[in-house]
Amino acid sequence: MRSLPTIVHLDADAFFVSVEQALNPALRGKKVAVGGRERGIISSASYEARACGVYTPMPTARALKVCPDLILVDHSSGRYGEFSHRLFDLCETLTPLVERRSVDEGFLDVGPCGFKTAAEAEAAVRGLQRRIWDELQITISFGLATNKLVSAIASKLNKPRGFTIVAPGTERAFLAPLAIGKLPGIGTKTEADLNARGIRSIADILALSETQAKVAFGSSWQEVLAMARGEDESVVETEDSEAKSYSQQETFATDISDFDEIECIAKGMIDDLMPKIRVDGKRVRTLTLKIRYPNFEQMSAGHSIEVASDLETPFYPWVAPLLKKAWTQRRPLRLVSVRFSSVDDRPEQLEMFGATDEKRKRLASAVDALKARRGGAAVVRGTQIK
Repeated sequence: MRSLPTIVHLDADAFFVSVEQALNPALRGKKVAVGGRERGIISSASYEARACGVYTPMPTARALKVCPDLILVDHSSGRYGEFSHRLFDLCETLTPLVERRSVDEGFLDVGPCGFKTAAEAEAAVRGLQRRIWDELQITISFGLATNKLVSAIASKLNKPRGFTIVAPGTERAFLAPLAIGKLPGIGTKTEADLNARGIRSIADILALSETQAKVAFGSSWQEVLAMARGEDESVVETEDSEAKSYSQQETFATDISDFDEIECIAKGMIDDLMPKIRVDGKRVRTLTLKIRYPNFEQMSAGHSIEVASDLETPFYPWVAPLLKKAWTQRRPLRLVSVRFSSVDDRPEQLEMFGATDEKRKRLASAVDALKARRGGAAVVRGTQIK
């Protein structure tokens, strides 16, 4: 176990609303919600609006009933991504170990900063919190602990502008009184089922016998017990960690449950990534698709083709099967990502490819050139036509 709390989880407070308030300070302190007009769903609500019963994802009509003076704001196209990049760029001024999990949350490892005491680490992270406010005018909540699991739970406990520290050795005691729904992977339905069995707090999980734990959590019972003890060995993964891969992800303004729409988005990511692979003179064999639920739980599935390729077509047929394999619970999704790995940069043996692939390669080169001259929207593939 680490002797200092050096793992930080940052979680923006009502990110979309915070950005809108930064762009229009007149909205501060008011009951504000973003979205709702196009799809009839609230995608982000200020804490003043939440106090009146507005939450996400709530139908706009219902939100206006519980909060008649709610101010609805349309999404500001492009600005959320801009603020997100600036946010994580500021994080990288503190430590090079920054994991951008989504547009509004991520992890930092401040271990390389050489802090001698927990107080030094805390002061540095609080300084980052102030700097983000000074430069971006958005509020962030932080959790500081010895691992990613505990820091992620800690960051969500005292929003907004929260700052929660869990000292080394106190992880189990910190988690014990919390509701079981605070653990990743335990959604609302599962929490209700467990509550009916008398399992309400994380301490109740640790009080179960092995047989009871197996009945309650099935094959994942050991992983759940480890989480309940506050154990997590995962590391902060930087973009450099993914140097031998190509990836793209999208966090949705409103959780999505439509399979065809998610499949279309994933294929669009393939369309975006493959030209970069061709430009780099690489080919890839493995496609991994990851999904994330609103409660932070995530699942992934992957497949490797026999021969590495720099074409989209060998990977398209695998998107739907991988999505079905990863998206087992069919609850609405917050995020989807696509990753290509098993990168091959050896000279290509052209005799391995038939005439059809040669035609596809020439077509791909022509499309890439057209996009480069006229912009990405100049050509739209059939996978993106609804």
